[in-house]
Amino acid sequence: MSDQHPSPHDLLPLTPAVLHILLALADGEKHGYTIMKAVETHSEGQTRMGPGTLYGTLKRLLTTRLVQESDERPDPSLDDQRRRYYSLTSFGQRVLNEEVERLGRLVQAARRTPALGGL
Repeated sequence: MSDQHPSPHDLLPLTPAVLHILLALADGEKHGYTIMKAVETHSEGQTRMGPGTLYGTLKRLLTTRLVQESDERPDPSLDDQRRRYYSLTSFGQRVLNEEVERLGRLVQAARRTPALGGL
């Protein structure tokens, strides 16, 4: 991938797995297990992400530079050295913001739809 990022709009709509991971990382860096627990919490138990989905998606997010592996590590005596920490890049934050805006517009349109009873 070149140093130039595509437009955030070029990556929308996000898949549910990507959206959940970016949301989980929106408030700071996390390691894999913490991301999985954050997804479950944010979705009120509706979404449980397994390791295969999580790490496959993280690999793609690293490639597209939406997330980065953190160079910062907790005290090695308090943490497993194999554990990898991930954080949003500034581009990842922009993509997440655009997706949240897009979804907000979709919800507003749905609420104006008479067939839905004016939610």
